Amino acid sequence: MNQTLDPATVTGTSSQAAEKATGKPWAEWMALLDAAGGRAMNHRQIVAHLAAHHDVSPWWQQQITVVYENSRGLRHKHEMSDGYQISRSRTIAASATRISEAWLDHDTCRRWLPDSDFSVRKAAPPKSIRLNWADGSSVEVALTAKGANKTTVTVQHNKLAHAEIAERMKSYWAAALERLQSVVESPAA
Repeated sequence: MNQTLDPATVTGTSSQAAEKATGKPWAEWMALLDAAGGRAMNHRQIVAHLAAHHDVSPWWQQQITVVYENSRGLRHKHEMSDGYQISRSRTIAASATRISEAWLDHDTCRRWLPDSDFSVRKAAPPKSIRLNWADGSSVEVALTAKGANKTTVTVQHNKLAHAEIAERMKSYWAAALERLQSVVESPAA
């Protein structure tokens, strides 16, 4: 990977927002890291450089590093330090309690998430659920109530082995959340 992309195309944060928060626009951060030898550094080295030489918070150190890696082709889409990560979300007309029950009740879960192989690592209904997926990856589910009967469900699938699996799981979770919505919004649910 030896490409250079516009940082604004690889992040959801505008250059103006970056400048407001850090004092520098994306182009200036990219030039500073290029001059520091960033293309030859790994993620931790870039973060350490930012921590040692620039007055930005740890969150912004990570953000600037990821944007740099993505814009310079040092990191693939969805790639993290421990594998690939994707997320999908959907707002559903049901309570967070009802949705968490649909995840945690085995029979209900099989109605919308058939043929999946996972174990529940930790559950804090009606706010979050963490799963161990059979392939060694992990899933984090966040349930954000938007009222008595409206909830945003966010699924983040972590530690995926490669980019192709990440893309496949992105589609998988989009379809799964659609099935979940159908199950919990149905009158017989």
